Amino acid sequence: MALADKRYKLNTGAEIPALGLGTWQSTPEETQRAVYHAIKVGYRHIDTALAYSNEVDVGKGIKAAIDDGLVKREDLFVTTKLWCVYANRVEEGLDTSLKALGLDYVDLYLVHWPVRMNENGNHPLFPKLPDGTRDIIHSHNHISTWKAMEKLPSTGKVKAVGVSNYSVPYLKALLAEASIVPAANQIENHPQLAQQEIVDFCQEKGILIEAYSPLGSTGSPLFTAEPVVEIAKKMGVSPATVLLSWHLARGSVVLAKSINPDRITANRELVDLDAEDVVLLQKYADDLKASGKSKRYVAPPFGVDMGFPDKW
Repeated sequence: MALADKRYKLNTGAEIPALGLGTWQSTPEETQRAVYHAIKVGYRHIDTALAYSNEVDVGKGIKAAIDDGLVKREDLFVTTKLWCVYANRVEEGLDTSLKALGLDYVDLYLVHWPVRMNENGNHPLFPKLPDGTRDIIHSHNHISTWKAMEKLPSTGKVKAVGVSNYSVPYLKALLAEASIVPAANQIENHPQLAQQEIVDFCQEKGILIEAYSPLGSTGSPLFTAEPVVEIAKKMGVSPATVLLSWHLARGSVVLAKSINPDRITANRELVDLDAEDVVLLQKYADDLKASGKSKRYVAPPFGVDMGFPDKW
C-alpha cells in the first residue's frame, strides 16, 4: 500500500485517510476541478468548511466524481466545520453545510474555532466591530457548543465530531465536561509551529491531530531550511514531500492544499522518513521555538486569548 493511502483509526472506530485535500482559498471553478482531480488520482479525504464559502463547489466536484464512476460516496471521507456565527445554532450550521455540499452526511464535523461571533452582526460570516476586530459574543462558553455537537452523531448526519484550533487549556476545559471525546483536533502544524504540547496531549487522550498549512505559507522559509533540503536531497524528493511526510511520521493526518493538478498528484508521493530524519526535523522545530522564531500564519483577529503559548 502506498504511504498516501495510509489510514488511521479514530476513537469512534472509523478509519480516516492520513492524506487529505485541503480546499481553503480557492475559486469555485478551481475548487471543483481540484476535488475531482484529487479523487481521480486517489485521494479519499476531502476537507472543507462553511467559512471557506466553497462547500457548494466541493460538493459539485464530489458529485461529478461519483457520477463518473470514479468513487462511491461511502469510499470518501468528507470533513466540514461549524462556523463561529453558528456556535449557538449547531444543527442549523450543519444543515446549512449539508445542503451546500449536496450530501446526506459528513464523516467528520469540527468546531472551527472555540468562539462565537455575533450572528446578528454586520456580515453573515465575518461580522466586525468598528476597530476591525471580529464581533465576538464574549459571554459564550465554547463548552455549550460542544454539548450541542455531541447530539449530532445520533441524527445520522455526522459520523464523528471533533474540534479545530483548540489549545491544551481549551481541550482540558472541554474534556472536563464532555460526554464524547473529540475524534480530532485540526490545527496549524508545520516545523515553524510544531505545537508539540497539543500533539502530545491529544495523543494521550486519543484525539487525532490533523495538520493544516503543513508547508507553512506562501514564501515560507521551510522549503529552503537546511534540514528539510538535506533530507530531500538524500531521499531524492522535493522539500514539500519531506514536510508533508513529517506529519505521517508524527502519526498525524496531513491536509495538503493545492489547486494545481500536478501538485495535487505530486503531494501523494509521500515517503517513510528515517528515524534520524524525524529527529533532525524535530530538533529544527524545537530550535525555532526556543529561539522565538515560531511562526503562526493563521491568526484571525478575534481579540480573545486562545490559550496558545506562542505569540498570537
